[in-house]
Amino acid sequence: MLKLERSSDGERTTIRIIGHARSEHLREIVNEVGSCGPKVTLDLEEVTIVDVHVVRFLVTCEEQGTELRHCPRYIREWISREQQQR
Repeated sequence: MLKLERSSDGERTTIRIIGHARSEHLREIVNEVGSCGPKVTLDLEEVTIVDVHVVRFLVTCEEQGTELRHCPRYIREWISREQQQR
């Protein structure tokens, strides 16, 4: 199960990703991020499971200036490995 929650402080939009984020959810996540404008933060505190496609998406997001907040250690390490392979 995946849940997305959006909040804004007037300058920056935060999208909380909650639950399992897998490749079949990427379209929904991409659409949500794309509708928020250039200043987006992804809050990953409540993400429990990701797959390689989501991690690669997160790498791209970060490279494009999206802040990843509360990123679990295992996801951060996976992102680092993916970045090294590029």
